[in-house]
Amino acid sequence: MKLAIATLIVTSCLFGSTRVYAQAGAAGPGTVEISLIPGGGTFFPERGTETSFGNYNLGGSITYNINPWVGIEGEAGGTLGVSQNLTFGAVSGSVKTPNMATYSGNVVISASRSSVVPYATGGVGGLTLLETPGLGIGAMKTFLTGNVGGGVKWFANKHWGLRADYRFLLVQSKDDAPAFFGRETRYGHRVYGAIVLNAGR
Repeated sequence: MKLAIATLIVTSCLFGSTRVYAQAGAAGPGTVEISLIPGGGTFFPERGTETSFGNYNLGGSITYNINPWVGIEGEAGGTLGVSQNLTFGAVSGSVKTPNMATYSGNVVISASRSSVVPYATGGVGGLTLLETPGLGIGAMKTFLTGNVGGGVKWFANKHWGLRADYRFLLVQSKDDAPAFFGRETRYGHRVYGAIVLNAGR
């Protein structure tokens, strides 16, 4: 009888330990996630008198998952100007677009806690248009922004994964904005791919 009880206790301990280890080692999001964005694109369609253009996107973010379904994210990055054909005022031909710095705080709603995590997100932040004399932008100008979108994360293991993200952007207009960008409320689209690192389980 004692041997049977001892065997039962040992078996339960081994099974319980194996189960906890499997959960801890499973692929999926951690409590803290760091996203490194090596590449993407931001595109602004034509609006009123302001021309359409696109920039190269890079940056990073940190997400803290409050619970399995809701997280908060701080994001910072920039869009790098790219030479492209523009028609704007006296400018016509291949011109490099202005660099921009971006930052936002977002709420992230996750649809699962498995190795594949679809999510929806939205938030507010700012966009700083950097000086570009060739386009009549004589000084930095900062605009209030909003974003909404979503994407999917895929985790290879408990340490890292990949992320694809889309955002619809809204940039609030300013009366004293340069003629190239910001006198009209601008709408844009941003897509990127990122590497996700789990900094906490």
